[in-house]
Parts: sequence; C-alpha cells; structure tokens
Amino acid sequence: MFKKILIANRGEIAMRILRTCKEMGIKTVAVYSTADKDSLHVRFADEAVCIGPPSSKDSYLSIPNIISAAEITNADAIHPGYGFLSENSNFSGICAKHNIKFIGASPEQIDRMGDKANAKSTMKEAGVPCVPGSDGLIKDFDDAITTAREVGYPVMIKATAGGGGKGMRAVWKEEDMRELWDSAIQEAIAAFGNGAMYMEKLIEEPRHIEIQIAGDQYGKACHLSERDCSVQRRNQKLTEETPSPFMTDELRERMGDAAVKAAEYIAYEGVGTVEFLVDKNRDFYFMEMNTRIQVEHPITEQVIDYDLIREQIMLAAGTAITGINHYPKLHSIECRINAEDPFNNFRPSPGKITELNIPGGHGIRVDTHVYSGYTIPSNYDSMIAKLITTAQTREEAIAKMKRALEEFYIEGIKTTIPFHRQLMEDPAYVEGNYTTKFMEDFEMDARYANQ
Repeated sequence: MFKKILIANRGEIAMRILRTCKEMGIKTVAVYSTADKDSLHVRFADEAVCIGPPSSKDSYLSIPNIISAAEITNADAIHPGYGFLSENSNFSGICAKHNIKFIGASPEQIDRMGDKANAKSTMKEAGVPCVPGSDGLIKDFDDAITTAREVGYPVMIKATAGGGGKGMRAVWKEEDMRELWDSAIQEAIAAFGNGAMYMEKLIEEPRHIEIQIAGDQYGKACHLSERDCSVQRRNQKLTEETPSPFMTDELRERMGDAAVKAAEYIAYEGVGTVEFLVDKNRDFYFMEMNTRIQVEHPITEQVIDYDLIREQIMLAAGTAITGINHYPKLHSIECRINAEDPFNNFRPSPGKITELNIPGGHGIRVDTHVYSGYTIPSNYDSMIAKLITTAQTREEAIAKMKRALEEFYIEGIKTTIPFHRQLMEDPAYVEGNYTTKFMEDFEMDARYANQ
C-alpha cells in the first residue's frame, strides 16, 4: 500500500480524497495555488505545497510543478481527482517515468478512451452499441456537410477532446452548419487547444445514463449500476440520481453488461464511467468513457455502501476485484450547489461567504470545502458543494432533499439552492419524466428568489 499520496486537485474532491486516505492510514500532500491558500484541504493535509499563481495553467495544470511537489515530499502516488490532469495521458506517463503511481488509467487507456472519436471506434470493435455518425474525425467543413447528409439531420458535432459541454453544437438543418461548425471549433480550441471534431446522429428525447465501473490490473471488471444525469444545462450536469426512474431491470442488466464489456475490452484499470444516451424506446448508445472518478460518485456510494475512492486506491495498489456487480439497495439524489445566480442566467457569483449553515440529519451528506468566511475565487469551477440525500424510496429522497435545501443557508454570494428547491417541486421532475432537454423550457419562479 502507498505510504503518501499527493492530491493533485482542489476543492471538495481534494477533501474527499484526503478523508479516505486518512482512514486508510496514508499520509497526504495537498497542492494549492495562491488563490486556494485558505482552502480546507490545505489545512487538513499532512503537508501542503504551493504550486503556483491562481491561473490553472500555472498551477493545477502545471505538470512540472506537481511532479516537483511529489518528489520533494517523497509521495509515492498521485491522485488526480476529476478535471485538471485526471485524464491527461502525458501526466499519467510522466508519473510512471518518475516511479510515482498515477491513481487512474494508464496513458494507453486514456488515449484510447479520452479521445472521443477513438473511443467510439474502440467500442464498435468491442461490440458496444454506438450512436451512428462519422468514422473518426471530420476532415473539414465539406466533410461535415457530406457526413451530416449521410447520417441524417439533426446531428451533433462534438470536439474530440471535449468535456463539460464545450465544443458541442446541435445542427438541425444544413444552412446552420457553417456558423455552428466554426463556433464549435473556436470554443474547442480555446478550451482544450484542440479543434478536431467528430459527428453523431442527434438522439431525440434522450436520457443521459452512465454506468459506474471498476477494473483491476488483471483484466477483470465489474459494474456498480447506473446514475441518471439527464438534468443538464448547456451539457453541464445539475443533479443526478440512482437508480434512474427510467430504468427497467432488463435494461439495467443489458447496459451493465455492455459497460463491463467495454472496460474489459481495453483491460481498464481503476474506476470510471461508461456513459450512454438512451432514447425514448430504451435503446442505448455509447457516448463516451470517463477514465476517472466522477463528480456524482457519492450517490453510488450511498446506495451500495461502497467507498469508491478507497476502491481507486486499492486497485492502483494491485488489489484484484471480485467481479461481482453491485445494484442499488436505496435511492439517492445529488444536487450540485454552485456559486451561480439562477435568476441571472446562472452567472458565476464568486466572493466571500459571510454566513453558512450546512444541513444534517438522517440520510443527508454534504461534500464541500467551504466555510463561513471563505472567499470563493473566480479562477475555477463554480461548484462549492454537493448535497446528497438517501432514502428507501425516490419519494422519500426528494422529501429529504426539499428539507435539506431549506436548511442549506449561504449568505454573501448567490447560489443554485433556489433552483434546486424549485426543481424538487417541479411536476415533471417529481414524476421522473425528464430528458436532457428538460432545462430548455425551465424558467425560474420569482417565488424562490429569496430562498
């Protein structure tokens, strides 16, 4: 087992990893930018190293700075969390060259599945259902037009290096292709330094359902059932739940088998998710694989009583899995609490938290790194907490969430708490009748403005 793990991340996921490490008796090293010097993970880690100024490229994305921090603290492993360098094959490879274990996928696995065009080709080889679309990358605009005609409108153009909804555009008719093609490429270059695009058939009335998987170093994998992530805004998830209200036992079995097939085909090591689009007829199609821990992993932990961070660390240390699949025993919902103003187009709202009350009680979990007096920097993602409720049934989980949101009190900044309070009373959501298009017709109700 590892003696010391450097956590190459920030915010709530850094705290989440740190807690499991402490429970396992593993020493921890926090890295931080100057903007995060007062963050909780810096306070609670055994050691902390400043790795640069606020800009991500000069700190959390700086491989030389992070490797140097690991070497001077004698860390024998690095946990990348999610985002930043978690799916960077170059970083994974450099860790190996420095005899530091990267707690995640190998460079080859990241390259194979992190590039979405390559991932789709690989999954076709594995026999996993894929959305109809281009064979690999689109060469140029003329190729985009030709491919769209072959696939049939509407289509979705996607950045191969994409994530977080960036570099994606839905194209409903040919005359819109030029403008949307150019804007998608520009956004992808700005976000990822890579403007390469591929194309897929746009699935109408889709659900976004992902399967949590785990694979060991010996080629064996298992799944830990599904999460429904369909409530999204601009392809950014807002809330997730498990089990999905759309799922049937038969569909769960088929999707779980497909996810395990995908993981074992590439001999995947670590935890990850295989993400699918599911249409109104419950036909499912591979969308992408995330070769890292997910933001929404806590709801899976809650319904199967399983520490996924601990599992990541054990798999990286060479532990074999049993190969037994896991299924939900309870129902769990996660609401992402962001420092954003839902009444102003979800505009980011960084600043100082002047008052804070975190909800509690049976079936309530809050993962966060903020506290009263903490100043949220403007340099990073706006998520400041994850509120998770767990109960015997979906109805009870929603009731707990409504009560917990009433108790969740944050002053000094705007947050998405009012949005989630309204969502928990929305008839379509309460009935489980939602798709990835749910937010297109959603409007904030002024009654929730002061809540």
